[in-house]
Amino acid sequence: MPGTEAASAAAETGGDRARKIAVESNGLDVIAESERKGRAAQLFWPWFGSNVSVLGLSYGSFALGFGIGFWQALAAGIAGIVFSFLLCGCVAVAGKRGSAPTMVLSRAAFGVRGNRLPSAVSWVLTVGWETVLVTLATLATATVFDRLGWGGGTGTKAAALVVVAVLTVLAGVVGFDLIMRMQTAITVVTAVLTAVYIVLAADEIHWETVRALPAGSAQDVIGALVFLMTGFGLGWVNAAADYARYLPRRTPGRAVAGWTTFGASAAPVALLVFGLLLAGSSEKLNAAVAADPIGALTSVLPSWFLVPFALVAVLGLVGGAVLDIYSSGLALLAVGVRVPRPVAAALDGVLMIAGTVCIVFLSQDFLGSFTGFLTTLGVPVAGWCGVMLADVALRSRPYDDADLFAPSGRYGDVRWLPVAVLGGATAVGWGLVTNAAAGWLSWQGYLLGPLGLGGTSGRWATANLGVLAALALGFAVTLASQRGRVRAQEAAASSADADEEADGETTPAPGSTRR
Repeated sequence: MPGTEAASAAAETGGDRARKIAVESNGLDVIAESERKGRAAQLFWPWFGSNVSVLGLSYGSFALGFGIGFWQALAAGIAGIVFSFLLCGCVAVAGKRGSAPTMVLSRAAFGVRGNRLPSAVSWVLTVGWETVLVTLATLATATVFDRLGWGGGTGTKAAALVVVAVLTVLAGVVGFDLIMRMQTAITVVTAVLTAVYIVLAADEIHWETVRALPAGSAQDVIGALVFLMTGFGLGWVNAAADYARYLPRRTPGRAVAGWTTFGASAAPVALLVFGLLLAGSSEKLNAAVAADPIGALTSVLPSWFLVPFALVAVLGLVGGAVLDIYSSGLALLAVGVRVPRPVAAALDGVLMIAGTVCIVFLSQDFLGSFTGFLTTLGVPVAGWCGVMLADVALRSRPYDDADLFAPSGRYGDVRWLPVAVLGGATAVGWGLVTNAAAGWLSWQGYLLGPLGLGGTSGRWATANLGVLAALALGFAVTLASQRGRVRAQEAAASSADADEEADGETTPAPGSTRR
């Protein structure tokens, strides 16, 4: 995610391209007033670039895997993608109010040291996501090489892993300047080649076969919706403010939320629609995606486009992975690990490589592990998101920069009620989800029986209600219980902030300053 310069500046001027790239040293710093610039509309590009990947096509197969029809999957997909990224948009408003990383702003709700718990969850999630993306890039490369007759065995996978890992870790360690330059190129190349893929694969779509897919139950539709929420927006929500923190605090909050949601949702929705049509037209392709979500898509391509497809697949996945490794480094610092940001990113890179080796060379069920990972971590992240959204909704003024780093400040050391709400929401959520494809998660779903939902083998077992329950509980309890505390915090605001609206609808007087 972002670093010391405004993301908008990288997109606006050619001078930035000529600037020498240096290793970024900033970690959890609040962006200085002089460095905040740009407009909300510029949020479209980093969010679009982070989510335009051929992996979005595979989600069509994942959705149909819940046993639902095309129209049901389409409705669940659009609702899940847009709603989950709307959550990101709402959290992003905190970024322009506080100009600090997401997991620093979260301290206002949980306390400076109390926030280490959600920061640890955020760190695990981002390390997990970067591992998943590097794994997919490695498997896709091996599949393409195998189809070309160049060999797709262990040696190819190892070489692909080295190349992808070096690109990802290097970008994460160097930081913002290199990441933004990579993202600019990746966005253009990936968008163009993905469009070519869609044109070439269009002949494989058979509408009559797609339309004949049998409809599933309401529980199956909810399960698909929740899975898509966790696979898209809930995978980014813990870093959603990192882009918006570069904007001036006068930027309208609605614009921040709107452009974040639109930029992040546009590509996934389009890719999901085509992915549903493609997977619904072929049972063989639908089944193959479960084992190799990216590589399986090559089966509908002519040989001459395999190398360009490998390029678009790897670049799109690397584009997401480098953002995740940057955010995971920030999350590790927010946990309390005292190392420079580049070192934190490098440590996460080591864990990413180790996890990729385990999945690529030892695991026989990628989709089972992937589903288990998303659902299990989706529960506490949804609980945190509910607390954070309520906290943002209750505030009307900017955050106090200094107190975000001071346990004795207005935000406190450990706020036990929000911490308990997160723990309770997670406990309830894990009791309402199941992961049959991942045996190591068989302990989940312990509330499905007592609540009369049929137990872990009943019709509600695949609905994954726990993610929605954790989100709703975190939001409702925080909104109801923390209003007085937030008012007391804001009553202590400096006189310079006293008459400023955090939504940024007013423009500061010339020469005025904000903390």
